[in-house]
Amino acid sequence: MVKEITLYFKYIKMHILAGLEYKGWWMMCVQTAFIVVTDPIAVVLMFLRFGGVGEWQMGDILLIYCLAVTSFGLAEVFCRGFDSFPWRMLRSGDFDRLLLRPRSLFTQVSASIFHMHRIPRPVTGMIAIVWLLVRLKVPFGPVNILVLILSLCGGLLTYSGVFIMTSGIAFFTIKGLDWIFIFTNASYQVTKCPVEYMPRILWGVFTFFMPMLVISYYPASLICGWGEPKFTGFLALPAGAAFLGFSLLIWKVGVRHYKSTGS
Repeated sequence: MVKEITLYFKYIKMHILAGLEYKGWWMMCVQTAFIVVTDPIAVVLMFLRFGGVGEWQMGDILLIYCLAVTSFGLAEVFCRGFDSFPWRMLRSGDFDRLLLRPRSLFTQVSASIFHMHRIPRPVTGMIAIVWLLVRLKVPFGPVNILVLILSLCGGLLTYSGVFIMTSGIAFFTIKGLDWIFIFTNASYQVTKCPVEYMPRILWGVFTFFMPMLVISYYPASLICGWGEPKFTGFLALPAGAAFLGFSLLIWKVGVRHYKSTGS
């Protein structure tokens, strides 16, 4: 395990050094940060124009949104290889080369690509979370900090699981699935809608199948005191781990199903 982690970060170091060779790398980072900041602007304008939605204020919605988008950003940074795996390795036959190497397929695929311009998404999200907590007058006690850490770690596992599940299914479909974006980009967009106004089917899918609300809404509810059972705020990490385990199972089944492009 230690050797695989060391290998992973060696891959990442090489990607960073290669990315720095491109003199315009910082412009791509600025562009990503700008997109992240302006993405929820419709929600901001709506609250500025009409005020609150029931008992929900702008800061409440943005906190849930930022927890989700930061988690997604962390998965993009650390598990980007699986996100592009169906198009970049499977259809091209490059996956055969990985099978010949005496190293973990998981490590090789997850670290096969690293984009520096993805880093601003989680960084900007974390800054926004801190700013929102100050604005909402939420104390930075040890329990609240622990809940936030569990939320982001669980979110990282959850969104990484989505990327891995996509790659596992691609062994059977030979291409990426467009509907999987429902559980990536589209999922954190759902957090712009207050939970009590969310259609029950969406609430069920993003709670019991893909636990996006478990890693965003329920931790926010605990630290802000919105009335949900307190134990639900601590479920982000176990829920994310369970979803990741399910995704890894699909991945392993897909790898066993794989037939070399030369066969």
